[in-house]
Amino acid sequence: MIQDHIRNFSIIAHIDHGKSTLADRILEHTGAIDSRTFHNQLLDDMDLEQERGITIKASAVKIKYHSKNGKDYILNLIDTPGHVDFAFEVSKSLRACEGCLLLVDAAQGVEAQTVANLYLAIENNLEIIPVINKIDLSNADPERVKKQIHKILGIDEKEIVLASAKMGIGIDEILESVVERIPPPKGDPSAPLQALIFDSNYNVYQGVIVHVRLFNGELRQGMKVQLMNTGNVYDVLEVGVLVPKPLKCDALYAGEVGYIACNIRSAREVENGDTVTDALNPCHEALPGYKKVQPLVFAGIYPVNSKDFETLKDAMEKLSLSDSSFVFEVESSASIGFGYRCGFLGLLHMEIVQERLEREYGLNLVITTPSVVYKIRKTKGDVVEIENPSKMPDPTHIEAILEPFVEARILIPPACMGAILELCEQRRGTYISTEYTSEELVRIVYEFPLAEIIVDFYDRIKSLSKGYGSLDYDLKGHRESNLVKIDILINNEICDSFSFITHGEKAAIKGRLLCEKLKELIPRQMFEVAIQAAIGGKVVARENVKPMGKNVTAKCYGGDISRKRKLWEKQKEGKKRMKQFGRVEIPQEAFLAALKVE
Repeated sequence: MIQDHIRNFSIIAHIDHGKSTLADRILEHTGAIDSRTFHNQLLDDMDLEQERGITIKASAVKIKYHSKNGKDYILNLIDTPGHVDFAFEVSKSLRACEGCLLLVDAAQGVEAQTVANLYLAIENNLEIIPVINKIDLSNADPERVKKQIHKILGIDEKEIVLASAKMGIGIDEILESVVERIPPPKGDPSAPLQALIFDSNYNVYQGVIVHVRLFNGELRQGMKVQLMNTGNVYDVLEVGVLVPKPLKCDALYAGEVGYIACNIRSAREVENGDTVTDALNPCHEALPGYKKVQPLVFAGIYPVNSKDFETLKDAMEKLSLSDSSFVFEVESSASIGFGYRCGFLGLLHMEIVQERLEREYGLNLVITTPSVVYKIRKTKGDVVEIENPSKMPDPTHIEAILEPFVEARILIPPACMGAILELCEQRRGTYISTEYTSEELVRIVYEFPLAEIIVDFYDRIKSLSKGYGSLDYDLKGHRESNLVKIDILINNEICDSFSFITHGEKAAIKGRLLCEKLKELIPRQMFEVAIQAAIGGKVVARENVKPMGKNVTAKCYGGDISRKRKLWEKQKEGKKRMKQFGRVEIPQEAFLAALKVE
């Protein structure tokens, strides 16, 4: 295929603005998929994506298109996620493209992630084609959204394409715009091989399948290739393209997108952002990889059965292939055993990782309370980072605790502004600005401690704004705060999995609420279970789980009272001994309840 006839593009948008539906229509319209094998959300091949109706992973597909100008083109399309937690998938995909379709809902208009994704596209110097989708809806207002796009994004109204992915309206215009406005890929097919790894996944039979975008040179079966980051050399056993199922081909050339299989058995050997080159004729320098993403939320993942630890290790390595924003390291807990401390980009990301590990690898897991990275300035002057509250140094050695802050941009209808501002104040927010982007949309900017918004802040915004609110945020660094660590003691033993760091003013209330929730969720034992919340050595809340009763005197009919007393004393001693050596099993619901303490 002539390089001038290749177009690499991506679809970006806010969550639920119709990216996957548009990808479906493009595949149908170009005949890339057989009508018998077609189903909605075709590129969302995970069960989780189908069930939740969201895109979690970017998916690439090669399409043949016959243009109205009489020429045949190859379109390499990448469908991307829209949720803020999967923004890294978007930035990763944009590096493999020359242009993108920016989708905006005709009813909801420009939202927070629309703006964030636009900035990502501008950073990568991509040609942007704005598309107003869902124009068939009864509450659609394309003219208002056109003005919004022009005002907020600075895009000329004449360049905007109107479409309805569901009804198949405007698909021809979109494809023609892709051919006319997105530039063909640059690159020299005769130069030494230079290919970017933008994704990978694990196949039981072929090992690691590496997805590449070629910038220079060519890739053929039988070649010896080298990964420049690790220096490892492999034989290419298979070369192919995704249509959307893998299809073998003879070779890939500069500008094309495809995959290679080299029988790589260890998931650790491949890193997204690495450069693939010819081992015999290597290129001079590696392609600029991806900026390392910093996890925002940390939580412990432990197998319920300690025998599954090795299976969990293997599963995590394979999962990190297809999700490079997920990081993990081994840790142990006195109450749960061996597991992993994992870093996530947000709470939805954490939820998805847990579900994927349980479904795809058949694991039964316990997730501990999520926390953020705090910085501790010690009395000696050195600063240490901790993401696990149980690793916090002795209070006598701490001069100050610094917590991460974010700048959050919230887009909402003006009608719900009062309720949202109240919520922001409750979450220790610092007001920065308000901007009316249109009559139907107001943009509020606040600074928050990250710990205040990671659990359910996005859900609260959605419910208070009747589904119209949206959120986007950037990390602004660490600042000193009045923070304390709360320990939860169960039968006078610290359960480190429940330990958390919180603001001093809210500490006693949160400790009491958590004790009350644990009292409901921890099952009754044969002995009394004491649940306490402590700050340092001071207990601030306590609840007791009453023991199960057993009538030891039921068999006594009449007789002297001293006989009954003797049995009661014997029972009392037994319960005291049980309390010393008894172990309390904590159900998974208790860990989940710890997340929801308001």
